[in-house]
Amino acid sequence: MKNDVVVSISTPLGKGAVAIVRMSGQGSLDVALKLFYCDKLQIEKVLPRFMYFGKLSLGNNVFEECLMVYFKAPFSYTGEDIVEFQIHGGVLLAQKVVERCLECGARMAEAGEYSKRAFLNGKITLDKAEAIIGEINAETEGELSSSLQVTNGKLANTVLEQQEKLTTLLAEIEVGMDYPDETEELGLKLDSLKRLQEVEDEIDEILAQSKSATYLKNGINVALVGKTNVGKSSVMNALLGEDRAIVTDIQGTTRDSITESFIHKGIKINLIDTAGIRQTDDVVESIGINKSKQTLAEADVVLFVLDGSEKESEEDREIEKLLEFSKCIYVINKSDKKRLVEKKKNEVEISALENTNISLLKDKIVNFVIDNEIDFNSLVLTNERQLQILKDARAVVEEIKQTQFLSIDILSMLVKKLWQTLGKITGNTENENIINLIFSKFCLGK
Repeated sequence: MKNDVVVSISTPLGKGAVAIVRMSGQGSLDVALKLFYCDKLQIEKVLPRFMYFGKLSLGNNVFEECLMVYFKAPFSYTGEDIVEFQIHGGVLLAQKVVERCLECGARMAEAGEYSKRAFLNGKITLDKAEAIIGEINAETEGELSSSLQVTNGKLANTVLEQQEKLTTLLAEIEVGMDYPDETEELGLKLDSLKRLQEVEDEIDEILAQSKSATYLKNGINVALVGKTNVGKSSVMNALLGEDRAIVTDIQGTTRDSITESFIHKGIKINLIDTAGIRQTDDVVESIGINKSKQTLAEADVVLFVLDGSEKESEEDREIEKLLEFSKCIYVINKSDKKRLVEKKKNEVEISALENTNISLLKDKIVNFVIDNEIDFNSLVLTNERQLQILKDARAVVEEIKQTQFLSIDILSMLVKKLWQTLGKITGNTENENIINLIFSKFCLGK
């Protein structure tokens, strides 16, 4: 990538107190000082990381009072010279400042170009770049904690440590290949397998900690099902803590699936209130019921809502036949009334009306799909690319185990393959197309 000067707005477009226009590249300060005026300020006197107050020329003898700060290479986010203008917030004003920078020699930055330059200049690793995207897009505390662990270098340090072990091992294997008469081949293989097992154990630990990563990123999809007028909408409202679904005594009120989310223990829970399942001649309601059946098949957890104050009906039993018990929680509603429904193996008694045991139900939903409480202080990955690379690396170790009785030159080749596979995480062995794809996901200005 050329080290030309790029410019873009680095804050969200819209009205606000401050907007930031950022330039990066050799010559950024030259471009800035064609526009920015401060008493007796000369290029050789500009101090890095010092805020200057002055006027920025918008053309036609019109000026904007603003702040300018200069970050000198390599002590900047991109590793290049960076200049930022902090101006009054406003879409038109920020765009005008960008236009003036373009007129003075800068070009428009591409999406993610600042972070890509930081990667190419060795300021961040590829996994850290992906974690920055994760921080920006995080919707739950768990997802944010996961991204912060990677941003702080925990994954990169672990990978580099394992690669260093493999480099040492490769050197010993190469010596054995160069001096076969002085090398006890079986002993070298056994020692190699022992050390490769240590690498695999480290991979397994990360994969085990990240087992619930998909729920951190996408949330737990929970379908509420039951016959009409059993209280599903009331249960949904109680879980959300607000009146989102319509509650009436009229059967068939919910004609379509309603989806809302809430956060519990750092996990997003996506509630889907389905249409009550029953026999009906109503065409619209029938469509909703068919969608309910599809939702049941796709959900991570199904809450089968029963009216605890009534005995199970034939309608209840017909719905029960549609459920997969392995992902079903029986929600016995109306615990404020005398219970008539029979005891269920995996149940929670609640009262949506009186908000009884709602927190207990939330706990049960999370614990139902996540075996152990997630330790957000450990390395938990939510990035699918990184997780797949670790799985690929583990597969290489297993391949080595299966070929342990082959020649040491094949062992050397497979250890190199393992080293290269792990390197894809930090980007030191990843191909250019993948790198470009990752940075294309960044917003303009990052």
